[in-house]
Amino acid sequence: MTTTIDETRIKELTEKEGEKLNVKLGKSRDMYERARKHLCNGVASSYQLRDPWPIYVDRGQGAKMWDVDGNEYYDFNNGFGAMLQGHANPIIAEAVNDRFSKGSHFAMPDWDDVVVAEELTERFGLPKWRFNNSGSESTMDAIRIARAYTHRDHIMKIFGSYHGHHDAVMISISEDYNNIGDRYHLKSLPYGAGIPKATVELTVPVPFNDLDALEHRIEEMESAGEAPACLIMEACLMNMSIVPPEPGYLEGVREVTKKHGIVLIFDEVKTGLTVGPGGATKLFGVTPDMVTIAKSLAGGLPSGAIGGNDEVMSVVEDGSVYQVGTFSGNPLSMAAARASLEKVLTPAAYEHLDKMNQRLMDGCSAIIKKYDFPGYAQGFGAKGCVTFSPHKITDYVSFRKGQNAALNQLAWLYQANRGVYMAPGREEEWTLSVAHDEKACDTYLAAFEEMAHDLAK
Repeated sequence: MTTTIDETRIKELTEKEGEKLNVKLGKSRDMYERARKHLCNGVASSYQLRDPWPIYVDRGQGAKMWDVDGNEYYDFNNGFGAMLQGHANPIIAEAVNDRFSKGSHFAMPDWDDVVVAEELTERFGLPKWRFNNSGSESTMDAIRIARAYTHRDHIMKIFGSYHGHHDAVMISISEDYNNIGDRYHLKSLPYGAGIPKATVELTVPVPFNDLDALEHRIEEMESAGEAPACLIMEACLMNMSIVPPEPGYLEGVREVTKKHGIVLIFDEVKTGLTVGPGGATKLFGVTPDMVTIAKSLAGGLPSGAIGGNDEVMSVVEDGSVYQVGTFSGNPLSMAAARASLEKVLTPAAYEHLDKMNQRLMDGCSAIIKKYDFPGYAQGFGAKGCVTFSPHKITDYVSFRKGQNAALNQLAWLYQANRGVYMAPGREEEWTLSVAHDEKACDTYLAAFEEMAHDLAK
């Protein structure tokens, strides 16, 4: 039976570890005081916030990064999953420098656009592509294309999932909702202020790993004359720890969406290229109508991509949908993406990532067993995590019941104080890079075991 961890002990260790870390972040504190005068909260994005002040970064190289105080970390966050290639990858640096010397922006197509589209077609099995600059742009464009193709306004998403920061998908993500509804009628709830009520009502959430609830909700919407244009979802959830699809679930989703004429969009912003060379689409063997990619595509340069089948993408090709953007297909980003796909994310690279990730998951599982710790290890390719839950997570409801946010925070502090920078937030998810080695993995494992040992006292 899994040991119940004393919440008082978690709080005691959190205070101790927090004070220990803050002492090492004096220059970050000073920078914060200056930054917040003209930069909202002292950061460029709300997801960069940290209490009592952010950690300001100085540089990165390979698997490591250094903050402005000179503290060295193995980077297991990797820019929220964008740096699969490692920091300052020399192959990508050479490609970008060469491209920059020839001009960095024209708002015109170049040959790298063509090659990257061909590479993505080979990896994901979808024939038509367009580029943009971020995951949010990718999901925004994909939804617009799906609406144009189906001539429908409503969309569906998975409750608890995150698909970027545009209004249509900033719905039912991660607030501490007291009443989210039952599984057949989950509520559409805005994630923060500034989202119009009319937009909220057009986005309908459904639970993950629940085909019955999905089809029930679709049929209700059809009866009301509000059939959805698309279902946008991660094939494997990456925003509430890592939640894989149950056997047969994705196949069922594919069948149900085809039956009802709904465009199936796999949001591969997190999973694309990280869980395998063809993302979750190839990993799980189910091909959607569209995929969205960003983050790890261009080795840290802003980039995004939308892939689709010929039928759905026809509304772009015939000019019905204006999929536009001044920086879409920017030469620097495309040069980086091409170099990454052709020379960095090779079969050997994925073999290495699988090996390192397995080392982490096996090590974490052994520590969990040794200390009778509440949790389990889960991962694919470069992605993995320890889910701090005494039971298996299959959807948002089971995640909320099992989540221990205080333990997540303590784990983050233990890692930071021992030279590992983890993704801040509720999921405690790591993203490896091709530069991570056994020493990096063992540093993470040592910090995790130290925490488990201290909590067991």
